[in-house]
Amino acid sequence: MTMTIDVTRRGFMIGSATAGLALGFQVPFLTGRAHAQAGYPEEINAWVVVRPDEQVIIRIARSEMGQGSLTGLAQLVAEELECDWANVTTEYPTPATNLERGRVWQSYSTGGSRGIRESHEYVRMGGATAREMLILAAAREWGVPPGQCRASKGVITHAASGRSTTFGKVAEAASRLEVPTGVQLKDPKDWSIVGQSVKRLDTAEKVTGKQVYGADLKLPGMLNAAIRQCPVFGGTLRSFDEAAVASMPGVKKIVRVDDNAVAVVADHWWQAKTALDALPIVWDEGEHAKVSSASIAAFIEEGLTAKQAFVGNSNGDAEAALAKAERTVEAVYSYPYQNHATMEPMNATAVWTEDRCEVWCPTQNGEAALAAAAEAAGLPLQQCDVHKLHLGGGFGRRGAFHDYVRQAVGIAREFPGTPVKLLWSREEDMTHGMYHPITQAKLTAGLDANGDVTAFRVRIAGQSILAGVMPQRLSNGADMVAFQCYLPQGEHSIGYSFPNLLVDHAMRNPHVPPGFWRGVNANQNTIYTECFMDELAHAAGKDPLEFRLKLMGNHPKNAAVLRAVAERAGWGKPAADGIFRGLAHCTAFGSHTAACAEVSVTNGQVKIHRIVAATDCGYVVNPQQVEAQVEGSFVYGLSAMLYGECTVADGRIEQQNFDSYQVMLIAEMPEVETIIMPSGGFWGGVGEPTIAVAAPAVLNAIFAATGKRIRDLPLTKHDLGAA
Repeated sequence: MTMTIDVTRRGFMIGSATAGLALGFQVPFLTGRAHAQAGYPEEINAWVVVRPDEQVIIRIARSEMGQGSLTGLAQLVAEELECDWANVTTEYPTPATNLERGRVWQSYSTGGSRGIRESHEYVRMGGATAREMLILAAAREWGVPPGQCRASKGVITHAASGRSTTFGKVAEAASRLEVPTGVQLKDPKDWSIVGQSVKRLDTAEKVTGKQVYGADLKLPGMLNAAIRQCPVFGGTLRSFDEAAVASMPGVKKIVRVDDNAVAVVADHWWQAKTALDALPIVWDEGEHAKVSSASIAAFIEEGLTAKQAFVGNSNGDAEAALAKAERTVEAVYSYPYQNHATMEPMNATAVWTEDRCEVWCPTQNGEAALAAAAEAAGLPLQQCDVHKLHLGGGFGRRGAFHDYVRQAVGIAREFPGTPVKLLWSREEDMTHGMYHPITQAKLTAGLDANGDVTAFRVRIAGQSILAGVMPQRLSNGADMVAFQCYLPQGEHSIGYSFPNLLVDHAMRNPHVPPGFWRGVNANQNTIYTECFMDELAHAAGKDPLEFRLKLMGNHPKNAAVLRAVAERAGWGKPAADGIFRGLAHCTAFGSHTAACAEVSVTNGQVKIHRIVAATDCGYVVNPQQVEAQVEGSFVYGLSAMLYGECTVADGRIEQQNFDSYQVMLIAEMPEVETIIMPSGGFWGGVGEPTIAVAAPAVLNAIFAATGKRIRDLPLTKHDLGAA
């Protein structure tokens, strides 16, 4: 079934910049005849191609950026297809092909730990319908009812006659059949590939160096571009002296990009970068050139006591309960700007002509990249396409933001028909990110004579991601993403029940652009809650585990993961000499997670020895990959806790490379023990939830070791030596 979609570029761009479009198209593999693309006569449906040599190509729309979605989604398709996993390979369909075919692959967005949990049902159905078509093709060849045939590991058998054939032998016949309806998916108890720790499909090429990332891409006749943008966000490009560098080796052209940047195009990237460094540039830095970290902090702090704020969750009367409390406890926490710091800087390669534009790039959302390319190209969507490449890191930076795609296309328009690769320098990448939002929080709780919580009050002040990125998703002015892990229900609900509760947000938006940074607001909100809960337990003279569990009667899954890590870590039993423990838990991205950290502090130096982590994500596709994601998320979360801070001086980000924006070293990484607790019945995320519990568990353990509360990060700002 082939469809041509008539959709405006702007409408497509707005939709695809969020979590995918919702235009109400039907799914072609459920409604029409299989569509055999050129070169693929063995296409069974949009998801599955079976070649005569038994190779099974599974098409994956979501992006692979190290998190394992490529393998996990292929497992889901292969499970229902009943193919031989050893024969499986994958490929990315392009977003333009998706539009042409009625968005058969649905969302291309990969973020919010949604790659598997949002698409598991329809990708499984893709495998199931392909299986039924292959069985039907074999049954017709044999003249037997298809219900008497079964498929297993790529072989179709008819037990009554003893006949068998392979997928590859009937694939072309299957591709000509009508797509069946009413196909049933397997019961999870019957899974044989899903739930297994199969080897990742993308590992071998990465290990051998065969994998081509965007920064590696080479096309015939390709030129290379380096770019510099105004160092102050909101500033503009006033002028540059082209003559000063025009005769330098390899230089082809100096290009003004939008109103805030200039690029040098040369035969080779280092030639472009060298000329750019020598180019005299005059910026108009604008009013934000006077902004500093101190002025931003003061601006946000004012929100802690402001009268106007958006309410995210409330029950009872928290203010009245606090006024009557036997004792109140209050603390102010803060969280800094942080950079995505992907190992591969932003890049894109574009070829533009008056009637066609193609882009090769690493992107977390192929549809959003297509929209950005089409807008920059000045062409209809149908005359553009994007070829996705594996990402050398995403973490949210390459999801809602495709500034680098827009720039690459704009530069390529100066060289019609010639490929131009734009590659940002590390310094450009660090100083022109979309940063984890900066916030502060004032938490107040009331305790009764027994030390039980009677009221819990949280005022968040700080930046809104949605207001800066997609204001159309604000809810009556409120950014509900700011309330992750504080909401009354859903995938980011609070894991405690308080008799009186009030959580609100005083929005304060500095000029530094915010973005979705892996784990988003679950990160700081869990630090705020879980460290403050430790403060309350200490004030009440109660065990931090029992104190939490008493408030979790209506949250059994949260209690289960918390108990699991406490038991595995030996909570309540003496730790080794000099070792201290801390706990944390949360519900984020649809999963329930907890952590127990063990640390020591010697001469003011922290060593994180071990973290036990528990995750209940409902269903598990690949247990080994869940473990890898937990471990990787801890690297990210602990790096942020230990070192991660972007500061502002004269309106610009000060940290320009990894010498001033550190990440954890291998020697600093603790032992991680992962407990996977799939309770079934739901699909939770894996890539982000556990980031949130790593830092507060460690911070609570540091308090147990030193008696010092860390309420602002990174840890390098604090002296943990003897008082």
